[in-house]
Amino acid sequence: MTRRARPPREEISAGGVVFRRDANGPRFLLIRDSYKNWGFPKGHIEAAETPDAAAVREVREETGLRALSLRAPIEVVDWHFRFRGRLVHKICHFYLIEAEHGRARPLRREGITACRWLGFDEAMALVSYDNARAVLTRARSLLEDTAR
Repeated sequence: MTRRARPPREEISAGGVVFRRDANGPRFLLIRDSYKNWGFPKGHIEAAETPDAAAVREVREETGLRALSLRAPIEVVDWHFRFRGRLVHKICHFYLIEAEHGRARPLRREGITACRWLGFDEAMALVSYDNARAVLTRARSLLEDTAR
């Protein structure tokens, strides 16, 4: 008798590439999770919540930033990973979000251990995943397009 593999669990979330403008160009906010990986604030979309509203809410919750402005959708990324032995298919809607002021503080109860504002090159070097680097590259491209 052969065992049929369980289909992957589907998860849909939303997050933000948060930026702030300064004299040297945009600075991007990275967060470090409990596994010591650097990426962007993101989380599950709640019932009856739109992806863009979820992205802003997750950024607020995970970083403590309040003065946020949604600027543009970046892209939808999906990937597979294993969690506690189960295959998960994650789909995440990423948005470009501007933080005009405020101090970012990691939400430790959610496993966020650090927040850092970095220039593009520093952020690219620190981001832990290839798909997050692609999202960051697209975010910078969107910022350059709006500056023209």
